[in-house]
Amino acid sequence: MRIRLVDAFTDRPFTGNPAGVLLLDAFPDDAWLQNVALEMNQAETAFAHPLPGGGEADWALRWFTPATEVNLCGHATLATAHVLHTTGAHRGPVRFATRSGVLVATPAEDGSITLDFPTAPLTAVEAPPGLAEALGAEPLTVLDTGPNVGDLLVEVADEETVLGLAPDLKALATCSERGVIVTTRPAGAAGHDFVSRCFFPRVGIDEDPVTGSAHTALAPFWSERLGRTALTGLQASPRSGLVRTELRGERTLLTGRAVTVVEGELLAPPE
Repeated sequence: MRIRLVDAFTDRPFTGNPAGVLLLDAFPDDAWLQNVALEMNQAETAFAHPLPGGGEADWALRWFTPATEVNLCGHATLATAHVLHTTGAHRGPVRFATRSGVLVATPAEDGSITLDFPTAPLTAVEAPPGLAEALGAEPLTVLDTGPNVGDLLVEVADEETVLGLAPDLKALATCSERGVIVTTRPAGAAGHDFVSRCFFPRVGIDEDPVTGSAHTALAPFWSERLGRTALTGLQASPRSGLVRTELRGERTLLTGRAVTVVEGELLAPPE
């Protein structure tokens, strides 16, 4: 079996968000999938297999962190679509059957890929006890992002605050179902409309480099604030990456690029 490491939401190696990608004939047992994800030790490893023709989807897709399976992952979906198209395993738009419904990835002639994801429903909530202390910053706004994403979306005062965050990850893990998205407007003129960082210690990811699923919440939040449906977000992790978003009501389009960095042979097949 060929296994790959793909940097997503970037066009340069060693930036963006790396994801493992493994194409299979069928899904083995969950324990084996989890062990492969743990061995890859990336934020997510994606597993996909082709489905029979004539159905609502072309490939089945699942995502695992080193610790658990997740309901939605943008960068690993982008990475999987990139592998399918660059290897010729699938041509044209690909429909993935996932825990979050059918997700479509459409390649463009310029090499970018657009993901069609469900828009996260945002609900204003009270900040959980200890959130400000865990983050090391005072929240201005706190929103729940719904069951698919499972994060808290937290607005803070300025870009300097976002860039300077060094949260207490053990304490932060108690604040939400999955993680915490922290966001604000950029300082001065920039080639992007908002800035974010994402922390997911509860699922074994201290800080995620570029989080597609988080942008299904960031897009409606900032589109309402800025009065535009098409935006660009910078996720300001050490690896960094840009995500172009377009809000279409209950769906959000996420556009980015990907590059395969490592390709090898997995020598531990399921028994």
